[in-house]
Amino acid sequence: MPLKRNAIFFSSAIFLLISVPQSFAAPVVEGVPPRELTDPKSVVSRQLAGAKPVPVADLFFTRGGYDAIWVAHADAVIISTNLTGRYNLWTVPAHGGFPHQLTQSDDRQFGLTTSPDGKWVVFQSDQGGAEIYDLYATPVSGGSVVDLTNSPDVDEEGALFSPDGSMLAFTRRPRAVSSDNIAVMDFTTHRVRQLTHEASKDHTWEVVAFSYDGKSVFAQRTDAKGTESETWIVDIASGRQTRLMPPQKYIRVTDISSDGRYAALMTETAAGLHQAALLDLHDRSVRVLKADVWPQGWGFFSPNGRALVFETFVDGRTTLSKYDVDTGKSQLLPLPDGFNDEPPSEQNLRASFSSDGSRILVAHQASNTPFDYWIVDARTGAVTQLTRLGLDSIDPARLPKAETVHYKSYDGTIISAFLWMPFNLARDGNAPGVVLPHGGPDSQMLDRFNPTAAALASRGFVCIAPNVRGSTGYGRAFQGADHKDLGGGDLKDEIAGARFAEATGYVDARKIGMTGGSYGGYMTLMALAKTPNLWAAGVDEYGVIDWQAMLLHEDAPDRQYEESLLGDPVKDKGVYAASSPLTYMKNATAPLLVLQGDNDARVTRDQADKVVGMMKSNGRTVDAHFYPGEGHGFFKREDQIDALERTVAWMEKYLKH
Repeated sequence: MPLKRNAIFFSSAIFLLISVPQSFAAPVVEGVPPRELTDPKSVVSRQLAGAKPVPVADLFFTRGGYDAIWVAHADAVIISTNLTGRYNLWTVPAHGGFPHQLTQSDDRQFGLTTSPDGKWVVFQSDQGGAEIYDLYATPVSGGSVVDLTNSPDVDEEGALFSPDGSMLAFTRRPRAVSSDNIAVMDFTTHRVRQLTHEASKDHTWEVVAFSYDGKSVFAQRTDAKGTESETWIVDIASGRQTRLMPPQKYIRVTDISSDGRYAALMTETAAGLHQAALLDLHDRSVRVLKADVWPQGWGFFSPNGRALVFETFVDGRTTLSKYDVDTGKSQLLPLPDGFNDEPPSEQNLRASFSSDGSRILVAHQASNTPFDYWIVDARTGAVTQLTRLGLDSIDPARLPKAETVHYKSYDGTIISAFLWMPFNLARDGNAPGVVLPHGGPDSQMLDRFNPTAAALASRGFVCIAPNVRGSTGYGRAFQGADHKDLGGGDLKDEIAGARFAEATGYVDARKIGMTGGSYGGYMTLMALAKTPNLWAAGVDEYGVIDWQAMLLHEDAPDRQYEESLLGDPVKDKGVYAASSPLTYMKNATAPLLVLQGDNDARVTRDQADKVVGMMKSNGRTVDAHFYPGEGHGFFKREDQIDALERTVAWMEKYLKH
């Protein structure tokens, strides 16, 4: 996440590990804070007259939001949404009204930055999901789209305009290289100069901000897994680099106020929780904005530097708070429960505030509530819904809503999970269940609108989505508990989730399946292969079967990330084998559906081909479908609909018997 504006030099000695007082002592593996266990028998299926399955197509004709940004000096917002089935750019009046389409493309467009004069918007887009992005520009008033970089073998991302609009700063990486570097472009001539030249294969750079005078760029240099970072300032004219912050574990600057007085920090407590803090650059004092037993996200300043907005992650749900720099008081923004976030790309946090600082643009969604953009009055806190992207048929009151449950895993570790209970179920132990593992593994199941859970739960499937060890949101020790143990303790946590669903008295243990994408697809394969007797069906979306083979085909940054999880592929060859479903695949017996993008640069198609081949050679039931023009995840509406329809049909065929 970026810094903003001022090029202030300050001593590295001020970057301290902030220790928030804790009123408890919990075993590190349990994560923090402690949570009360849920009695499975307390879970109830609510009665709802006329409840019926939600049409799968309606879940995706309910549009999403991929990015958004205020337009300077205009009462308008530019959003990336899939009104047409593709994530293109649209202009929305800030007072509400029908959006106007700004761009048209078959490929997703996001990573927005607007020029200070409000005349241009720059965005990034790839080809067919290949994740090699070019930068593009188009007039905010409408007009032709210009490919600024036009480099099919170089990835450019995260553009930011300089304060005077004459330059762009962004990251660039040739396809075969593992490290991003910082570059600048003259916005008039499109001439590009690279400012950094990373020599280490396991470190990378990101743009965080221009200095207030536009003569320098703030940059962050991090290791492959993002556990260690250092902050630099790079002089644009000479390329001279000055380190402002030496390598620090989990501590980084996220923003600098426009008056140069304060820096926003993301730091970490002794318990391993991220916390938002404020650094006074004059007297070097540090204050935590609001000490919490839950982790906090990035802080970003208002344009005048007198307010700071930060987010708090509470067991898979998020809140946003506004901190007053002068009074030291925090005010919770009155948004509905669910997942509330600042919508812009991570490269442009300040865009959440309108240019005059009077309004804050946020995104809201929940497990049964479609994504929409909202506007918060920065002074009064009044909240107004800006967009209405959902279909009328998607009524939150008539969709099963996720409830948070807590259970103990095999070793006593407390696991949090979201549970979707269908309406009108009898507690007779006959319902089918589906476990929904999240991606990552450095990720978290959040209370976002979930079409898969909505489609399955509205058809009578009890769904559970655990935040297993390795997930973010529960402290550093919990997040690192899967290191060199992928498909070990985390799989046992998923199994314990299935057992919890069974213990409610609603679910038949013989009718439980699993489905997920990316790491969730990997977990599905691992479950069916390593514990075959527990599962009746599985749907794998772009999941890994062979970690060693992954190293041969994935992009260089992904190779570095994989090694940070599993170790050295030579020295730790046994870890790679033990963590690969390939090792156990001969044991898989449950029917398996495989869904894969042809153009996936992360989990390449050969992984899916190997899954299908092994299942067929062992005489098992398997089917597969490949999506041309899709990468890691499905973004075209017709492919999203098709993939979920196949998933639902597969689960109904093999779990409802």
